[in-house]
Amino acid sequence: MSAVALAATTLAGCVVGPDYQKPFLAMPAAWSSQKKTAPVKPAQLSKWWQRLRDPELDALVDEAVVGNLDVATAKARIREARASYRQSAATLFPSADSSGSATRNKTAATTSGGTASDAYSQFQSGFDASWELDLFGANRRSVEAARYGLDAAQEELRSTLLTLVGDVASNYTQARGYQARVQLARRAAASQKQTAELTRTMAEAGTATAADVAKAKGQASSTEADVPTLEASYAEAVHRLSVLTGRPPAALTERLKRSAPIPTPRLPIPTGVPADILLSRPDVRMAERQYAEYTARIGQAEAARYPSVSLTGDIDTSAFKLGDLGKNSTIGWSFGPTLSMPLFNAGKLQAAVEIAKAERDQYFIAYKASVLTALEDVENASVSLTQERIRNGKLASSAKSYGDAASLERTLYKSGETSLLDVLDAERSLYSAEDALLQSRVLIATDYIALNKALGGGWDGAIDSSRPEIVDAKTGPRLASQPRKNKDIQG
Repeated sequence: MSAVALAATTLAGCVVGPDYQKPFLAMPAAWSSQKKTAPVKPAQLSKWWQRLRDPELDALVDEAVVGNLDVATAKARIREARASYRQSAATLFPSADSSGSATRNKTAATTSGGTASDAYSQFQSGFDASWELDLFGANRRSVEAARYGLDAAQEELRSTLLTLVGDVASNYTQARGYQARVQLARRAAASQKQTAELTRTMAEAGTATAADVAKAKGQASSTEADVPTLEASYAEAVHRLSVLTGRPPAALTERLKRSAPIPTPRLPIPTGVPADILLSRPDVRMAERQYAEYTARIGQAEAARYPSVSLTGDIDTSAFKLGDLGKNSTIGWSFGPTLSMPLFNAGKLQAAVEIAKAERDQYFIAYKASVLTALEDVENASVSLTQERIRNGKLASSAKSYGDAASLERTLYKSGETSLLDVLDAERSLYSAEDALLQSRVLIATDYIALNKALGGGWDGAIDSSRPEIVDAKTGPRLASQPRKNKDIQG
């Protein structure tokens, strides 16, 4: 086969191994919570956190996208995948190298009476080129796999951003919830102290006992004891927020110490149809790209079992004077194909193909699992949000009733028409109901966040992944310097 024919075969694009086809997965027609009579609206995922209506949260999300270390790592992986793709693509093109040498030569005299030659200089320069024709597509499959790997790295960044935005929103909501619960505990303790003071006054008047005073004080102290635990949980949420934005743990303490309302989402939200998950969830798209990548790697392994042909050529010139290299010199050249064919390898190459197929199967299963997990996440978050909203309504009614009861019990207690135990029970029930109502408000916001994450809502703004984290200086040729010793370990 001539070189021209080989080149034509290469350009025709002969490859071995399976061609990737995007898998078809049967998806439910609708979510279990969707009303069959209502028209289906697409999910509103763009900047969904802004519908929590909190400017401070919006600012923290922006800062986290810029400063988060997991995002920086994901951007570095994209740069790595881009470089790997360029590295693989380079194998499709010829490579060329040049060389040169200068030597000083002399032949010594032998003991049998020969004469020594005069010393002389010899200069050589050459040019080598080679091109692997990639007859069966090993390099093209490698490039294909690298391109899918780059796609997967980009989806990994989007998945990281999705998780980040959700974590920032969740921790911010938790922090505001703990602030509200601390304020509630302090208000309830203050009210219970007033009851204890009233009981002390009544004891002095002979209408209450010292035991009643002790009980009233004990309940107030018990309520105050919740404050340190809630303060600790609040601090942990703020510390997590600081780290998520790429700052030291205490960086946001001063900024967030002023209390703000618990974020309240606009509800209900449209969820689209289950098939949207295949396009909106970055972790699902990443799993699909990885499946495609390892499908291409089967062809790469399969091609290694076939012959390979390379075109190689070189030209060199030598002279006794540097100035003669281009004119009065000896010139030699060679050109021709090189054929390499595997003959016996004890099944090693076939085993490599079977390994590649097994890896492809694992990534296909991982893709199917990611789809099922995504569907499960949406169903769970949707049910949780719906049920928590119902629970919140009941808790609001309960807190109002307990508030009325506590107010009435205090009035009756002042007039001596009820016992202290009834007052303390009413106050304890009121505090518990109001605290549960605050926790429910936090859960509604948290479930809203979880639902948007499950639907695939994340950062959809521009992200520059081309700028390296570390910009090296003085990378060109220079004299080597001795590394500095660490003063701390000098003996």
